Amino acid sequence: MIITSLKTNQQFADSFWQISFPLHLENYSEAWNQIAPYLFNTAVVALMSIVLILLITSISGFVLARYRFAGRSFIYGAVLVLMMVPGLANLIPLFIIMKDLGLLNTYVVLVVPYTTGGVVLGTILMRNFVEGIPQTLFDAARIDGASGTRMYRSIMLPLSLPVLGTIALITVSSVWNDFFWPLLVISDDSLRTVSVGLQFFQGQNATDYGPLMAGYLLASLPLILLFTFLSKYFLAGVQGGVPGAH
Repeated sequence: MIITSLKTNQQFADSFWQISFPLHLENYSEAWNQIAPYLFNTAVVALMSIVLILLITSISGFVLARYRFAGRSFIYGAVLVLMMVPGLANLIPLFIIMKDLGLLNTYVVLVVPYTTGGVVLGTILMRNFVEGIPQTLFDAARIDGASGTRMYRSIMLPLSLPVLGTIALITVSSVWNDFFWPLLVISDDSLRTVSVGLQFFQGQNATDYGPLMAGYLLASLPLILLFTFLSKYFLAGVQGGVPGAH
């Protein structure tokens, strides 16, 4: 992909595997002009989804792990059952709901499904992680007069940064790579995410292989950088969210 991104079509036809000179770096500027709006849309959707997912899962995980109330086990069991529901089973009813609400071709039609889907796994990871935090910390805070909100803000959140980062990375990856749902609900080119935008870019430049490969490389770069520099935190969060890992 890198080698092809620096070639013209003639160089691509003459030498498929070898590096050809001169290198055509202008392919990247052409690709960037094409996919920059798609990258922006994807970043906006991912950021909104991450904020909502982290807010909901941190609260639900804290409550399910640290509070005893009737139906707690049933609620957590219901969350676990949702993990068994395949995404395709929700596709048609979800599309009908979004269409009836008039949300097609908006950011909301992307953010809501990503949020509801991400909350399930996020709640499981968060609840298991918080259960591993020593109860003595919360007991000491309660003796000092800390409310539930204060314990959530001052104890649980700072200690849960690894798993929060893990949930954020999982969300970014799912939003960045999702193709079918944005293709189904977004027809406005100005709102397309990068995975769908690249497909249309490929259709518009079916024989222009240099800019096409440059576009794929630029679209992959954010995820590569995130997982390269944050992989240890990702692994720490996943391991911390598994029962018995603490």
